Parts: sequence; C-alpha cells; structure tokens
Amino acid sequence: MNENDNRIDALVGDWMTVKDAAAALNVSPNRIKQFIRDHRLVGLKRGGELRIPAAFISGGDVLKGLPGTLTVLADCGFTEEEALDWLFTPDETLPGAPIDALAQNRGTEVRRRAQAMAL
Repeated sequence: MNENDNRIDALVGDWMTVKDAAAALNVSPNRIKQFIRDHRLVGLKRGGELRIPAAFISGGDVLKGLPGTLTVLADCGFTEEEALDWLFTPDETLPGAPIDALAQNRGTEVRRRAQAMAL
C-alpha cells in the first residue's frame, strides 16, 4: 500500500466486501460490481479483495444522492481514489465531509460543489 492508500483507508474507515454489500442491499455480488461500473458505488481493492466503503450503504439501500454525486465526480475526471478522497475529507464550509452531508440528505449541496469543481 502506498501513502495515498493509507490516507484513503484512514478517511473511509470501515469497508465492506462485495459479498457483504450484496447481502446488505439484498442483491447479487454481480449486481454490486455492476453498480461500481455504473458509478452508483465505488469499490477499491483492499487486501486483495474488492471492497466498498460501508458509509455508502444505509438502511438497506445505497445512500441517497450518492450515485448522482459519483457520476458528477466521474464526469469531472476524478479517479475512484480521488472521488473517495473528496467525499470523505472534512470541509469546514459544509460542515463535515461531503459523505456526511449526503447522509444528512443534503445531496443537492454536495453535487453543486462537485459540479463547481469542473468549472
């Protein structure tokens, strides 16, 4: 693991395996991989296995506003690592990290900030 991997791991905290995410969402592991390809989720290899941040799943569903935010970040040219870094890095003006704002149903503000980065 490199320094960037360590930073992302420290920011994200808890990770779920594809199998665990599939169980939490009541879908197949292949569906989770499709969600990753479609920018509904982000997955990174950790310990030789694809994992998803646990914060992305809440109440048996993908966190509201996350898929749209991930699409905006991908359209802005963010890599998966950069997207995770941005989502989990605290921002005093929100306050908290963008992922926290999504969890508090403030997705419009998060996507507005993400879109502004593309300009």
